[in-house]
Amino acid sequence: MELNKIYNMDCVEGMKLLGDNSVDLTVTSPPYDNLRKYNGFEWDFEGAAKELYRVTKDGGVVVWIVNDSTFKGSETGTSFKQAIYFKEIGFSLHDTMIWKKTNPIPNDTRQKRYIQSFEYMFVLSKGKPCVCNYIKEKSKYGGKITNNTSQIKSNGDERDDRKEARKKMVVNEYKILTNIWSCSSIHKNEKTKHPAQFPEKLAEDHILSWSNEGDVVFDPFAGSGTTAKMSILNNRQYLGFEISKEYCDITELRIQEAICVKQGIPMIKPQIASTSLDYSA
Repeated sequence: MELNKIYNMDCVEGMKLLGDNSVDLTVTSPPYDNLRKYNGFEWDFEGAAKELYRVTKDGGVVVWIVNDSTFKGSETGTSFKQAIYFKEIGFSLHDTMIWKKTNPIPNDTRQKRYIQSFEYMFVLSKGKPCVCNYIKEKSKYGGKITNNTSQIKSNGDERDDRKEARKKMVVNEYKILTNIWSCSSIHKNEKTKHPAQFPEKLAEDHILSWSNEGDVVFDPFAGSGTTAKMSILNNRQYLGFEISKEYCDITELRIQEAICVKQGIPMIKPQIASTSLDYSA
């Protein structure tokens, strides 16, 4: 199959056409539980998980962004079941990250629950990750001189050989992010008709973290094309599958938009490209 295309087909069937160890990074948010009506389509989680393991390169990463629905007062726990299954088939659960939404939807107080404001981002690796480009943020006290209290013994005495080191320590200008990332659901200028779109910034930071320029970034549930769009804008190759033709059309428009941005040309009249291929027959 050709790179830099989104194929209109079931992801399990699509992945069967890919070679072993052919994908550097997957960034995806699959439909979960009954929280999303996905145009009437169903999907095979275990089949998708096994194919993802096969097509991921040694040292490659899968970012699996999911959440749970609540049924009869109890969260389903589907996200955890999926994480455990990924471990059972060979993936390492490299990190359990949190997407903290800065604009959560308020709860109905009759639910007797706190406002739900996060989703899980399971970072799964096939062996030890080959790439880790840390995202950093500005330190609050960057550039200031502070005491190096890490050189104090538990009884309060200072280690003799570190007295001089403690006198002056300049705080780094930037620090590595924690594994809890704060981000709004989506900005209004990103919004499409897709019901479960995830933010461009979220996809971009994972792409920058776990891949290098020229790498293949994959999304088996391409949806509105966020992963593909941010791959283009960050000089990665992309590939995706999307079972809904309606959402494929949305994806193609966003891909064209990204290409125009990269080339510095205006997008005058959007056209649906021929990359949406239907293999369902």
